[in-house]
Amino acid sequence: MSGLRSFVARRLLLGAAQTLAVVLLVFALTEALPGDAAVALAGDQPDPARIAAIREALDLGRPAYERFAEWVTGLVHGDLGTSLTSGRPVTRYIAEGFGPTLLLAALTLTLLVPLGFGLGVLAARHEGRLADRLVSSVTLAVYAVPEFALGVLLVTVLALKLAWLPPTAVGYGTDLLAHPAALVLPVLVLLSRPVCSLSRLVRAGMVDALAAPYAVHARRYGVPGARVRYAHALPNALAPAVQQLARTVDWLLCGVIVVEALFVIPGLGTVLLNAVAERDVPVVQGLAVVFGVLTVVLNLGADLVAHRLTPRAGVTA
Repeated sequence: MSGLRSFVARRLLLGAAQTLAVVLLVFALTEALPGDAAVALAGDQPDPARIAAIREALDLGRPAYERFAEWVTGLVHGDLGTSLTSGRPVTRYIAEGFGPTLLLAALTLTLLVPLGFGLGVLAARHEGRLADRLVSSVTLAVYAVPEFALGVLLVTVLALKLAWLPPTAVGYGTDLLAHPAALVLPVLVLLSRPVCSLSRLVRAGMVDALAAPYAVHARRYGVPGARVRYAHALPNALAPAVQQLARTVDWLLCGVIVVEALFVIPGLGTVLLNAVAERDVPVVQGLAVVFGVLTVVLNLGADLVAHRLTPRAGVTA
């Protein structure tokens, strides 16, 4: 237990340091933008009154360290700032966009876990045979196709040619659960690459575990093959799979900008694209911090779960 507590304490301290680094990096990158930030935000034909208003809103006349301290204080209290274009709190933008993004992530994960583990176990069970070669070849081929290209292909075939599904989510608003047909194509695109990487990872872990001495001895002593696979070999493949799942959840919540833009999903990716197009720095900063903190928290949780599954990993951590 002392080793586990020490590992958790180290990881929590590392997570806190990473979170602070994310906040500092986001602010520093914003400060490093070339030129006058107020003039750049004012547009191609800046109005002096608008420039003055932006400069006042961003407190550009104050030293950077004072603005950073005030911004961090606001972050600690849950205040991510106010949009320059609408005057609305940044938290409102994030709350509105989080629902569709979370729905896509939840549906993708619901399909990803059984498909990824099932294909990985199937390939490992038939190592070197037709099923293994077929799963490995198909997953490698699908993984090589970029999400944007796959999305365009699916829209062209299933939506435009066959008219089976709507090509985008335009007109459905944020209540996408009431229009499940609009979710099919985005979920298929989001599912394509993670299921390939997860299944190949599970296969590799299962093959190594099934070739380990304890699995060989278990089969030699008459332990049923299903028990060897699922009670002994599969748990040893879970640690890297959990870390892969954490990276996938991080990508689903923070990196689905291309898919949301392609299918016009009003999620966090669309909010970020709109903020960048409108040069709305507070919204971009707020989203960057949220994305960074989510990444740190998810990877921290994955490290803790992986350590719990394979405690010996903590010795070298």
